[in-house]
Amino acid sequence: MTSVISSISGWFWNEDLWLPPRVTWDSFKHPQTVNTTTLYPEQFAQFTDLWYPVPMAFIVIGLRWLVERWIFKPVGIKMGLKDHKRPFPVQNTILEKTFRRSKTLSQEDLKKLSNDSGLSSLQVERWFRQRRQAELPTTLQKFCETGWRWMFYTSILVYGFICLWDKSWFWNIRHCWYHYPFHQVEQDVWWYYMLELSFYWSLSISQFFDVKRKDFWEMFIHHNATIALLMFSWTTHFTRMGTLILIVHDCADHLLELAKMFRYASYRKTCDAIFVVFSIVWVVTRCGVYPSWILYSTLVDAKRFIEFFNAYYILNGLLVSLQFLHIFWTYFLFKAIYKALSKGGVDDQRSDSEPSDGENENEQKKDI
Repeated sequence: MTSVISSISGWFWNEDLWLPPRVTWDSFKHPQTVNTTTLYPEQFAQFTDLWYPVPMAFIVIGLRWLVERWIFKPVGIKMGLKDHKRPFPVQNTILEKTFRRSKTLSQEDLKKLSNDSGLSSLQVERWFRQRRQAELPTTLQKFCETGWRWMFYTSILVYGFICLWDKSWFWNIRHCWYHYPFHQVEQDVWWYYMLELSFYWSLSISQFFDVKRKDFWEMFIHHNATIALLMFSWTTHFTRMGTLILIVHDCADHLLELAKMFRYASYRKTCDAIFVVFSIVWVVTRCGVYPSWILYSTLVDAKRFIEFFNAYYILNGLLVSLQFLHIFWTYFLFKAIYKALSKGGVDDQRSDSEPSDGENENEQKKDI
């Protein structure tokens, strides 16, 4: 068994896959001289560092709970959101047992439950509708969750610019390739990576307890793909390029979350104005800066300075795929803009799968 594990490990960590020619894993265990500067093993990206974001993710989840509870909940209430829980229907053991198996009813189930419970079909349907609504989060809860993400995205964007402002590769992207792969990971860059990873780990975990969305699995894949890309770039020592990819993607995210906060608070004009700014920033960064700066460098500049190897091709495959996703999401963005122009007001295309408080009140009036 030990030999099998060792064989699999040796195959997975094959240096021909992960590292450039004439570079081995042992190369990072010894001092390396770069431009008359000696770099020591602890100054390189270490794979074992990727364990830190996992426990850090639970700290982030705890911090999130405090921020939502003590900052955004009071703010949401002051902005007019109601702090209430949706009422549960009258307890009915037969209906509850069926509800736990399936939250939707077929006509056959409806007739059977009507006979078993002694209620009319209309009463059974009403009970199931109210039971589903009772489990849904309120607009205040959604506001708090969005507020937390806005706070993180804003903070990490500011930190990213502070971190990269004095870095040579931020001003000349070719420094991502000079002397590759022997790049020192400064302390602020280390924290930049670890904080981003811990946040996406926390999203991946907490998503199962958050507001359920129509694109639940799409976002789950997105979070884990982001984690995989960050871990891959760290392991292959593409950390400089990784930081640039992070800063480009962080530019628009906080604006979307801010627009959604104002939407939940029914400040529609403010929401629409911020959404316009978000749309401009999104198109400029994801469809302009990313392909012309990041992709151009990885596809064109790199070949002048490094020898190609398997991990390089994998990285480019991931980055090109990411650009196709940008185009796909931009399509939905323009769709939302068209809807806003034709109907008035912006709606998030990733909107929650549950009704708003206002819609819920209308449903309750129908029940009455």
